[in-house]
Amino acid sequence: MTTGVGLVVPAYRPDVDRLAAYVRALQEELEPVTIRIELDAPTEDVLDGLAGLPASVNAVPYRRGKGAAVTAGFEALETDVLAFADADGATPARSLAEVVAPVREGRADLAVGSRRHPEAAVATHQTFARRYMGDMFAWVARRLLDVALYDYQCGAKAITAGAWERVREHIYEPGFAWDVELIAVGGALGLSVREIPVEWHDRPGSTVSPVRDSIRLARALVGARHRAKQLRDSRLHAAIAQHREESPALVERK
Repeated sequence: MTTGVGLVVPAYRPDVDRLAAYVRALQEELEPVTIRIELDAPTEDVLDGLAGLPASVNAVPYRRGKGAAVTAGFEALETDVLAFADADGATPARSLAEVVAPVREGRADLAVGSRRHPEAAVATHQTFARRYMGDMFAWVARRLLDVALYDYQCGAKAITAGAWERVREHIYEPGFAWDVELIAVGGALGLSVREIPVEWHDRPGSTVSPVRDSIRLARALVGARHRAKQLRDSRLHAAIAQHREESPALVERK
């Protein structure tokens, strides 16, 4: 195990110039041991545009989903701190460094960036539909999960390698819902979770659909709560699990 930060950037149809600039800023600000771009379904132009960056690129010819991409990246890292940031650079490098700091300094097992924290600095806002969807999701999640946060879905998080080793086999969600499942499982296992307000810039052109993905997130939230309750030794949820077929955890999928 190497002391330092390993950083994963999941990307699908990225703005190459923006991603390249972001990677350079992350390298300068955080000085990570490694930056690993997990790239789904890239074109040759994208691959060419990312050549020469201070990062390794792991490209697959299909779309795995954000959660599956981050999981693959975390599994490949050999550092004692694992972090990820969305490829659109919505969380500036200096703000991501603030998210990583409490994990790097041993003050938290899991640090969660937050756009909805009262002390967050939102430079540009999402569309009304996406903002409403996010607010409603956070409101419901606070009432269903053991970990009460303002924001579960911000694309900036960090975790210790030891904590990742504990949660990894309980993570199933391959898409955007991966974030909330990570937090739910971490809380159920007793990890110390800190919410860190971030500076945040909305990036137009998101692949998130307000209607389609709100339904997926709702289903995933119920699933995350169910798995967290199982880890808390709930008899009810253990009984429910006996009558449900569960797909393999992400780390077990090929």
